[in-house]
Amino acid sequence: MRCGVDEVGRGPLAGPVVAAAVILRAIPLGLDDSKRLSARRRAALVPQIQAEALAWCVALATPAEIDALNIHHASLLAMQRAVAGLGVAPAECIIDGRFVPRLACPAQAVVGADGSVPEVSAASILAKEWRDAEMRRWDRVYPAFGFAGHKGYPTPAHLAALRRAGPCAIHRRSFAPVAQQALAL
Repeated sequence: MRCGVDEVGRGPLAGPVVAAAVILRAIPLGLDDSKRLSARRRAALVPQIQAEALAWCVALATPAEIDALNIHHASLLAMQRAVAGLGVAPAECIIDGRFVPRLACPAQAVVGADGSVPEVSAASILAKEWRDAEMRRWDRVYPAFGFAGHKGYPTPAHLAALRRAGPCAIHRRSFAPVAQQALAL
């Protein structure tokens, strides 16, 4: 059983980094890298992926963990948690990217796997949809930041809100634009 693993949310200034792990029984039609799919198509694929999966898990590393570990190590931690949460031991894992977290099974990193390995495409979609939904939830808690629109990425609107309001609880304090604003307050 091959498991695909991908993460999303390395670049934002706020929110968690999210990873998903997926073992598929059958391949849903239309899988691709989440970045190449519309939000509507991604949302439609989520229940199909879940229905066709032998096992799937979404896991995260919090902003505090990102600040303590750095984004690279926090991403690997989220991937470890996703694979550990499957409830089924995969025979191997394919990880999108250049780095492999410590896992209990053989694993290989493949650049571009999110667009070429169905299990990784599925993981990419689940992680992206989960993180986007999480940022919409945080938007209701911190409406001044507009998280529903930019998902925590450093857009001009987000940077302006950060200058105006200062960092909130889900900002990554170790990221330079956030750290600069925290010092300015």
